[in-house]
Amino acid sequence: MKPLRHMRKLEYVVAAGVAVWAMTPQAMAEDTLKVAVARQGAWDTAVADLGQRAGIFKKHGLTLDLTYPRSEDTIEPAVISGSADVGLAVGIVDVLRAYATKSAPIRIIGANMTGSANYWYVAATSPIKTVKDINGKTIAYSKADASSQYDVFDFMQRYGVKARPVLIAGATPTFDQVVAGKIDVGWATPPFGVDALEQGRIRVVAKANDIPKIRDKTDSVTIVTADTLQKRKDVVDRFVQGYRDTVEWMYSDPAALKAYAEFAGMPEEVARRMRDDFYTKDMLSPNSIVGLDAISKEAAKVRQIWAPLSRKQTAELVQIPAPLRANASAKSGGWFRALSPRSP
Repeated sequence: MKPLRHMRKLEYVVAAGVAVWAMTPQAMAEDTLKVAVARQGAWDTAVADLGQRAGIFKKHGLTLDLTYPRSEDTIEPAVISGSADVGLAVGIVDVLRAYATKSAPIRIIGANMTGSANYWYVAATSPIKTVKDINGKTIAYSKADASSQYDVFDFMQRYGVKARPVLIAGATPTFDQVVAGKIDVGWATPPFGVDALEQGRIRVVAKANDIPKIRDKTDSVTIVTADTLQKRKDVVDRFVQGYRDTVEWMYSDPAALKAYAEFAGMPEEVARRMRDDFYTKDMLSPNSIVGLDAISKEAAKVRQIWAPLSRKQTAELVQIPAPLRANASAKSGGWFRALSPRSP
């Protein structure tokens, strides 16, 4: 009889083990999220792709269907129409406008970029050595890039310099004119120009994040519709946690730089300089929207919205999921960890 009792106990153990295994991510069908992402190849918008490559979202029971629209302006409409579940790197003022005018039930589930990685540069042979040397010189900006347009005036106000802003359509024409000596100071957003910095062809004279008015505001966000947040809250929560985990990995594991270099099509040393010189980890943190009151007031001042958002409106618009605990979701593998015996 004893062998029979032992066999039954073994059957119970095996059955329990199978039940636990069945609750792990590997044994489950993964949820799919359609994610529209801006600016393919940029460090701050690469989180979803890198996390997918590294298997981080898979650990949270997710498969991301990633698309990179040619125009950033189409991401918000894609989310609103339902052709995308999540929109990454959507301008925060655009989101405020859509929400305040009741044109779309949008919700912010995380920050994408706080501050700015933009920088101002000169040719390597330029006599300009410090910001004060820019007085009386020409400095480029672009209407096609709203942040460039406003940043240049914030820059001059912050440092008290009187430069001559010159409108140039885009980063590439700006670079060509700076190198040719036709414009004194150019602007760029990484990864543009980082290879030229590595080669010593240009020098950085100032960074947008040196300016508190720019640094202390969230510039772009991650969005879903209110309907998606209500009906797929568990999936959205796991997506944001996977995003958090990926950002941590991007700043702690050398493999992340290698993966990014392959994704962006650049040498790994260029990728490293871009990350280390222009993007701090807190700039990519999804955990809070920084400076929203000021952003809302400025948007109302220039009539992007009718009035600054109230506290009630802010609470409705910004719904960032709280960090998930290790055992909060079976699909994140938490149940397996909770039920598995500890190692001796």
